[in-house]
Amino acid sequence: MSIDSQKMPNSPLALEFKSSTFSVPVLVLCSEDLVVIEQQLKEKISLAPEFFRNSPLVLDMQEINKHGYDIDIAALTDIIHKAGLLPIGIRGGNIQQNKQALELLIPVYSIHSSSVSTETQKQKTITPTPEPTADIDTDVTTSTLITQPIRSGQRIYATGDLVILAQVSAGAEIMSEGNIHVYNTLRGRALAGVQGNTEARIFCFDLQAELISIAGNYKVSEDLDETVRNKPVQIYLQDQALIIKDIVQHHKNHSRNIR
Repeated sequence: MSIDSQKMPNSPLALEFKSSTFSVPVLVLCSEDLVVIEQQLKEKISLAPEFFRNSPLVLDMQEINKHGYDIDIAALTDIIHKAGLLPIGIRGGNIQQNKQALELLIPVYSIHSSSVSTETQKQKTITPTPEPTADIDTDVTTSTLITQPIRSGQRIYATGDLVILAQVSAGAEIMSEGNIHVYNTLRGRALAGVQGNTEARIFCFDLQAELISIAGNYKVSEDLDETVRNKPVQIYLQDQALIIKDIVQHHKNHSRNIR
């Protein structure tokens, strides 16, 4: 005897579709040379391995198609998987590339699709470019100022210094090519100098981070000394080691020395 689910008004709701926007790194390809792509991809990921670990990725084929280059999507996907990234879409592909992607169960996005939240690429490199969330304005020539809390699951990327006036929640990730300033509680992951800037620093009012990193040198929460946890600190790199200083205590000691 068949059962019509529409005649069962007491059935609990099992699922629901909702519209949402996610921030996803985009891999802009400018070469068809898979050897070069694999090498440069590894180099970029090594600068911030924790940020890119198991990260979703959208493949942007516009540049290579402008130059008439041909590329094997299946081989490219294998390289991306080996690098620890998860391709979840392709955009700007030609008919053959889109067909290959669909055979690999990779969705095809149109150039103007709202499903992928990105901004105009201002630098054409073979680099996974983490995009800021849609409601945050990033200026490549100045510091990025954020006044709202960074929620769990959000990923923020700044090409200059990153200044945050609200708390950074556990499970959030903030990255900057320059310094990071958090004038509140810092939980989650904070990575400064992600393009290799060893002079970059991290400043925060309350250190509770899951991970801190400068130019690829990092410490996880378990490595943090209790003397700096929950304190206002500055973090910098010295002889390839992360130095964490209690700002208040440092100022007290400095004042004593002046006297």
